[in-house]
Amino acid sequence: MTRVFSGIKPTGPVQLGNLLGALRHWVTDQDEADTIFCVVDLHALTVPQDPAELRTRTLELAQLLLAIGIDPARSTLFVQSHVREHVELSWLMECTASFGELRRMTQFKDKAGKNSENVSLGLFAYPSLMAADILAYKATHVPVGEDQKQHLELCRDIAIKFNNDYKVDFFPVVEPVIEGAATRVMSLRDGTAKMSKSDPSDQSRINLTDDADTISKKIRKAKTDMDPLPDHIDGLKDRPEAKNLVNIYAALAGHTPAQVIADYAGAQFGTFKPALADLAVAKLAPITTEMNRLMKDPAEIDRILGAGAVRADALARPVLEQVYDIIGMIRSRPV
Repeated sequence: MTRVFSGIKPTGPVQLGNLLGALRHWVTDQDEADTIFCVVDLHALTVPQDPAELRTRTLELAQLLLAIGIDPARSTLFVQSHVREHVELSWLMECTASFGELRRMTQFKDKAGKNSENVSLGLFAYPSLMAADILAYKATHVPVGEDQKQHLELCRDIAIKFNNDYKVDFFPVVEPVIEGAATRVMSLRDGTAKMSKSDPSDQSRINLTDDADTISKKIRKAKTDMDPLPDHIDGLKDRPEAKNLVNIYAALAGHTPAQVIADYAGAQFGTFKPALADLAVAKLAPITTEMNRLMKDPAEIDRILGAGAVRADALARPVLEQVYDIIGMIRSRPV
């Protein structure tokens, strides 16, 4: 059975890069696999959070996932901290992973910077919790952005090491799913930097909660060069901002970048940007509309997340109990 798992942190506004890099695959995967998705609020704690803001963003993110098309009748949708197996299995995975493996994680190096001695242990151990998230459900596939591929490779290594250490064939070796024209969407202000919800400039990204006017303005003000679009895809080399906008158009339209270039060869950005803005508004406006509808019924969100947590627990608990048995833990006191 193909089982897809993925999660997303409630640490800022979800932006177009999240949608095109991973979230749109969550929606389509529902037709092809057993799908499990969660808001990973425990991961958010690796850096300081305002409690009220974390609570609000967690609920808003759950609403947004429903708005983009996650169907609770077809997928298990829940909040990570509502299912305790994630934390329990995380410790076991930390005891399986090596210090050297975790130290090599480039995201830890990037986020810690020169302050690595003072960051939280959670930031360092983050990939072990991510592995537990996935392995608790014996997931076989995880749709991720390119920047998470190294963490998926570590999850694979942990699963293999666990199986080898205990001479079992227990955990599957998960496969990352990275595909599409715009799996790595870049900033609207800098074509060499990833579009990110943590960027201090809101003009660098398109948030999925932006209204039509805001989306249009951001695209029209996006950084570009002075040359028209080329007549061949190779002409985008060394033109990061132009390449980024073409990739975004291609992903939103369901075309290849080459098809977009064929349609707009020789066009100035004064022509291409309005076309891209119209396309983005058409694709994202329904999400905003549905999000607004869901925000008016918080009790329904609570019901959906509660039901999802019960389903997730029913899947993860037997896996964790088997892990305890494999490693030799006594699960009840002797009489």
